[in-house]
Amino acid sequence: MTESAPSLLLLIPAYNEEHRIEPVLRDYARYFPQHYRGKFQLVVVLNGCRDHTLDVVQRVAAEFPCIGYRDFPQRIGKGGALIEGLRLAPLADLIGYVDADGATPPQAFHDLVNRLGAADCVIGSRWLPGAVLHQAQSHKRQFASRVFHLIVRGLFWMNIRDTQCGAKVMRREAVEKIHSSLRIADMAFDINLLYSLQHAGFRILEVPTEWTDKIGSKVTLGRTSLTMLLSAVRVRLIYSPFYRWLRPLRPLETWIYSKLRAPQPLPGPGGKCEARSAKSEGPGPAGGA
Repeated sequence: MTESAPSLLLLIPAYNEEHRIEPVLRDYARYFPQHYRGKFQLVVVLNGCRDHTLDVVQRVAAEFPCIGYRDFPQRIGKGGALIEGLRLAPLADLIGYVDADGATPPQAFHDLVNRLGAADCVIGSRWLPGAVLHQAQSHKRQFASRVFHLIVRGLFWMNIRDTQCGAKVMRREAVEKIHSSLRIADMAFDINLLYSLQHAGFRILEVPTEWTDKIGSKVTLGRTSLTMLLSAVRVRLIYSPFYRWLRPLRPLETWIYSKLRAPQPLPGPGGKCEARSAKSEGPGPAGGA
């Protein structure tokens, strides 16, 4: 008898992806049931979509029982969508996520899953030797990425070359341990996640991956970069002894995020947070899995 693999939950955050997400869902929904021995579930977390992404997801989910979704009517950011999606961690042994644009093909994500025997979290990297880049970023985006990497390295001293690659997988125990520490709702969520894991003593393994830069990226070099820088500094301050003295500056922080049209960071434990309601189908308590 062939031994079953750990159950796997894959999250895909999506914001206005009606033109790109369908082939991604079909590729993953076909690949994993054929090539992965454990139970596989895929949940799309829709983040304030104003197009027909939900219709596309519902149509594909009708064909593939392994696909479910959570639809948040208000925009909560990519990080916010992943924080909400990671609440489903009790449903599986392993939890991971990839971008909705298909930059990471199913076999590349499967390779990350196979490496989990040596770590608590495995992340794909575009900047390690051995990475396969079918379509590289523009020179401007590469430059901005490397500058941001240097800033992150200086702030956190994590031995990670590519914190922002949208392909990561973790053990359930790790997710449940650090979930309350996840507060960054924008594109800098990955830094919050990785530093929380490292701070909690979990082992992170970075491996070269296969990746394709896709047309239509939501990342801009202006407002998005400034928001990510602000959020990276915020994460650093959260783990500093001076954080509690900065509470009087919270209104200023709120104003800055508002001016940048960026999703607000979540409050820490004990803080007030508006309830988020979502329409769900498939895996999860609201979806009836």
